[in-house]
Parts: sequence; C-alpha cells; structure tokens
Amino acid sequence: MAAVGALAVLTVTLAACGGSEEPAGPPPAAAPMSSAPAAASNGVTTNDDVFGPACGQLPQGDAPGSLDNMGPQPVASAAATNPLLSTLVSAVTAVPGLADTLNSQQAITVFAPYNGAFDQVKTTMGDQAFNGLLSDQQQLGAILSYHVVPKRYDAAGLVEANKLTELAGGDVTIGGTADAPTVTDGKGNTATVLCGNIPTSNATVFVIDKVLMPAG
Repeated sequence: MAAVGALAVLTVTLAACGGSEEPAGPPPAAAPMSSAPAAASNGVTTNDDVFGPACGQLPQGDAPGSLDNMGPQPVASAAATNPLLSTLVSAVTAVPGLADTLNSQQAITVFAPYNGAFDQVKTTMGDQAFNGLLSDQQQLGAILSYHVVPKRYDAAGLVEANKLTELAGGDVTIGGTADAPTVTDGKGNTATVLCGNIPTSNATVFVIDKVLMPAG
C-alpha cells in the first residue's frame, strides 16, 4: 500500500474518525440490529448479520450509506456514503491511491473509526499536531493501513482468531465475544465495535470508537 512510515511521533492513546461537528464521545446508542452470528468460514456477512448500538443511525432503504446501498460497492466507495465515517473518508482521500488500493483488494477486514474518534485525537494532540498529521501523507497512510486486515473476517471469526496482523504490519488483539468484540492496538488502547459485520463487495467492516495505533 501507499502507506508506510514511522509512527513513533504519535503518542496519542485515543482516536477515531470524526469531523469537528461530531461529538467527542461515541454516538448515542440505538437498538442493536442483531447479535453477531456464528463464524462464516470466508468472513462474508449479510445485512442480517449486522449488529451494534450505532447501526440504527445508518440511513434506511436504498439511500446512500444504507446497508443495501453499501453492500454492492467496494469498501472505500461504500465508506464514502456512510455518515458515521465522513472524517475517515477525508483522511483516506488525502493519501493518494489509498482508496483505489482498498477498493481493489479481494477480501479484507476494515476497522473503521467513526467520526468522533478523530475529535478525540485532535483534543489529545492539539490542533497544530493534528493538522500536521493530516498533511503527512506517509504517516497518515501508515496509520490508516493499520486498520486493514488482509483477510476477511466476520465478528465470530475475529474473536476466534484472537490476534491479527494488519496490512501495514503490527498486530491487534481481539477480545470480548462475537456479540461484542473489542480491538486492542499496539499501544494497549481498546476500541469497541459500534456497528459490526457491515458487508461490502470486498470487505467486512467494523465501525469502532477509537483510532488504532501500532506499537512504537
């Protein structure tokens, strides 16, 4: 991927995608769509498998950002329509070629920080350092690639696998249960799933409440 580079500069312990208009905390809870099903061998999910407290905030029917709308699209294109991920999409767009790389992958898992997570990063880093991160294509790309697993998993498969190596290198550890998985990054910060098992044509997506950071 276009993303490689030193990450030692970052000392933040919290993060996740979010524009300045978004609240700093996780979005208000909505009724979960479902419990996560038993693991599928290929990690492919359907709309019936989607679960989590923020899933109810997705548009309904075939509107842009709805499950029906995102499902046939590759992951970066699908994320571009998801109202929970607008800041993440802006970050991906800032790294030349990254969206095309994600769309061209055959079977991946994406941990997608929701908008409010980037507000947490900005608060922790300060405006100047945060803006510097967004303008550093190599460093930003490396962080974003740390959210991509080069194999497709559903929630049950994640929990069963326990430890995963990300596309950018570095591991994350999966805890919790298939109904409520957690993702712990290289710095020991644990993210929870706000909406998981979201299907796209080439990826299974888990919207999480923090930006993941590799060790180092």
